[in-house]
Amino acid sequence: MTTEQIEQHMNDAEIYVGEEVCKQKTLLLLDEILLPRGLLPLEDIIEMGYNRITGFVWLKQRQKKVHRFDAIGRTVSYETVVTAFVDEHRMRRVTGVKTKELFIWVTISEIFVDDPSSG
Repeated sequence: MTTEQIEQHMNDAEIYVGEEVCKQKTLLLLDEILLPRGLLPLEDIIEMGYNRITGFVWLKQRQKKVHRFDAIGRTVSYETVVTAFVDEHRMRRVTGVKTKELFIWVTISEIFVDDPSSG
């Protein structure tokens, strides 16, 4: 996606600034699209935006974060800017997220929940 396209999505978005409000709005978004609350890093978020029309979302963090999901045995890296298009049970065209597979980092492009009742 070009910078111009990203800017267009951002122009029409709800934008929130500040750690507390961004954390609250991110949790509300995850609840709204029926994805687990622990899916995204929620510490040190300085900006969060959501374009409800196109589903474009972005998070800006103070610094890159690496998190270990013990339940699935995966280490995930979140860049300072994470973007995605969201739908119910799904994030697509994800940028800024990688997972470690064996000894290499693999870019994540889509996240979805097949069985929402699984928790």
